[in-house]
Amino acid sequence: MLHASLTVDPAFRVADVNPRTFGSFVEHMGRCVYTGIYEPGHAFADEDGLRRDVLDLVRELGVTAVRYPGGNFVSGFRWEDSVGPVADRPTRLDLAWHSTETNAFGLHEFQRWAEKAGVESMMAVNLGTRGVAEALDLLEYCNHPGGTAWSDQRIKNGAQDPFGIRMWCLGNEMDGPWQTGHKTAQEYGRIAAETARAMRMIDPKLELVACGSSSSSMPTFGAWEATVLEEAYDQVDYISCHAYYEELDGDLGSFLASGVDMDHFVESVVATADHIRAKQRKKKRINLSFDEWNVWYNTRFEAQEKPTDWAVAPRVIEDEYNVADAVVVGGLLISLLRNSDRVTAACLAQLVNVIAPIRSEPGGPSWRQTTFHPFAQAARHARGTVLRVEPVAPTYETNRFGEVSVVDAVATTDGDELTVFAINRHQGDNVELALDLRAFPGFVPVEHAVLSDPDVRAVNTQDDPDRVRPYAADTGSVTDGRLTVSLPPVSWNVVRLRRAG
Repeated sequence: MLHASLTVDPAFRVADVNPRTFGSFVEHMGRCVYTGIYEPGHAFADEDGLRRDVLDLVRELGVTAVRYPGGNFVSGFRWEDSVGPVADRPTRLDLAWHSTETNAFGLHEFQRWAEKAGVESMMAVNLGTRGVAEALDLLEYCNHPGGTAWSDQRIKNGAQDPFGIRMWCLGNEMDGPWQTGHKTAQEYGRIAAETARAMRMIDPKLELVACGSSSSSMPTFGAWEATVLEEAYDQVDYISCHAYYEELDGDLGSFLASGVDMDHFVESVVATADHIRAKQRKKKRINLSFDEWNVWYNTRFEAQEKPTDWAVAPRVIEDEYNVADAVVVGGLLISLLRNSDRVTAACLAQLVNVIAPIRSEPGGPSWRQTTFHPFAQAARHARGTVLRVEPVAPTYETNRFGEVSVVDAVATTDGDELTVFAINRHQGDNVELALDLRAFPGFVPVEHAVLSDPDVRAVNTQDDPDRVRPYAADTGSVTDGRLTVSLPPVSWNVVRLRRAG
């Protein structure tokens, strides 16, 4: 049995919880769209061909915003292909994922889906094979009320009211050699600045995201962000971050500590952005849009043979997630919340089937992966203000990150409720975690939910969709301003308290 403690105090404020922290990502990749969110003819399909069973899970997941339509896909996307009568839409080759795009699901279908799901649309523009003019056309089509060529075309296509999209991504991962239309930092910074400047001529209140490095392991990481912001600082509001994590060579200890890397990633990008702010003597701060993050077993994907037949919606990176993966996702959510003062938008990539918390089968059922649960609990219970907590806990040695704490945690409060999110990274021992709650007099525990399992490799499947799910643990009681809860090995924990009376 290990012992740890932490102090929760409203004075340790980080920032307000930003609803956009709980965003996700829908890309025309694999089966995320086709047989994922959209499957006409399915028993649960609605009048728009949208799967109602998947919509129900999306709402339960608590997603607030969804980035669309990519991802690598957007760098070859001709948005005009995806509007108008479906029968008239052209079929195209998608170079990003070597597949065929039918365009049966497009901008209007996505907007209807977003409305039904209750999520904000976060639109990406193609700065790979296209540029300023096409971005302006898309913005006019989506957001202008009417009376112009593109806005009237939207109305003709069935959407009388503008889509009103506020947040726009200026391309995707343009530093990656795999990207269609890959650019140098100087080239991308220039076109991003020009595109942003022109889009603001239509609507100065747009929120615009410049592409940061596609990974902190890129050789140009840091220098890329600095060069892009040198060009575009005045024109953009965010710089993007992308990070994926996986267990390598059986090194579970390092994998469970993935949040350490995410914290370092955030600190590095913030430092770079603030350096340009100081250098250019600006008042505004650039925030971070962590608009791709997740567990992704990329080494498996890279080792597989790539498709050669240009299939429609092939099965691509449909990773099956276990208990350890879910605990890592919980730890990454803790990192995102802890950095809420600068990370003000984030997107779990992706939403359905493709490295996703939700799985579905063509003509068959849908179900929750293990990673669904920590996201849904954080989206439901993280309310009000983020409070930084500093666990005093045993440490262990990792191959990748050196010495790290066994316990990681963050807290949120809205004044009447207090929630502590915590993970135990130890693979063999329970941790008795003592919470110092003297700054929250009169609060009583109402729930301790745990996601853990004796088998850290346990997964949810189509045949056993609830094999892994949160369970209720003993909450104990507050004594002399302290509450002690037990964190099982390799576990995600949500401890909720409420003001008595």
